[in-house]
Amino acid sequence: MLVLAAHLPEITAPAGEVLCTEGQRTGAIWVLVSGTLVVTRSGHYVNVESRPGAVIGEMAVMLEKGASATVTCQTPAVLRYAADGSAFLRSDPEVGAHVATGLARRLDTLTTYLADLKHQYGDEPGLAMVGDVLRRLASREGPPAKPGSARDPDPEY
Repeated sequence: MLVLAAHLPEITAPAGEVLCTEGQRTGAIWVLVSGTLVVTRSGHYVNVESRPGAVIGEMAVMLEKGASATVTCQTPAVLRYAADGSAFLRSDPEVGAHVATGLARRLDTLTTYLADLKHQYGDEPGLAMVGDVLRRLASREGPPAKPGSARDPDPEY
């Protein structure tokens, strides 16, 4: 991806800078050149990304919605920046293929994890719904999913 994004302007972001905020729509995509980024969702740690070529913001651009997570620079970072992420994704079939492969890997990891939970704890109270989640993910069509649960706004329900 670094080669495919070589024509994009490079920006330097200091440690602590927020690239995107969960729920906010920017339309931008970033490609990490160097540095370490922290990904959080609903205030909870999700991932640390330090792999050169990692793409940030692609889900929001592809789904035409706000960012699914907040991404903050843990260390100073150098990134390639596409203000019009949609145009960047359409600029070269290889860009789209690379992003699709990355998303497929993440989906595979998620479904593998859910299947493992079902195998280990499928009949336990509170986890019996894992099989239903897997079926819904596999056959999902229709309106976009909405985050949260029936327990909101009381997460301690």
